[in-house]
Amino acid sequence: MRSVYNLVSGRLEHEHDRDGWRTRSTRVASEIGANSIGGSVYDIPAGERTFPYHYHHGSEEWLVVLDGAPELRTPSGTRTLAPGDVVCFPSGPDGAHAVTGPGRVLILSNADSTTVAVYPDSDKLGTRPRDDHDRLDFQRASAVDYWDGER
Repeated sequence: MRSVYNLVSGRLEHEHDRDGWRTRSTRVASEIGANSIGGSVYDIPAGERTFPYHYHHGSEEWLVVLDGAPELRTPSGTRTLAPGDVVCFPSGPDGAHAVTGPGRVLILSNADSTTVAVYPDSDKLGTRPRDDHDRLDFQRASAVDYWDGER
């Protein structure tokens, strides 16, 4: 049998301590040996956020509320979620989202693809390769023509 990870009480190995973004998390996919579906559990204190408001091109994400009452921001507004709620963020602008605590959530995505993330509030975009160490972020204002620099 593969490893088992308990979503409600499992150990959270990573601490993110940036002011406004303080969370604890664990990559569940790594814990259970998954390859095609990525998933992380986040404990989000009240008023803290997981990530800036964003969406992906090339990846769908799901959010499952395990505990608490996190606030979800989407293009249609902001609402409070409850344990057991599940939300899908499709690829593209309609899937834009941000999550603010308090709560414990599971975020799932298709892990086998490289995506581009767009951050509407800061007008940035970034590559999201499978290996997080190779990620790059850019201001969209620095965009160049496709043929720029080509010979």
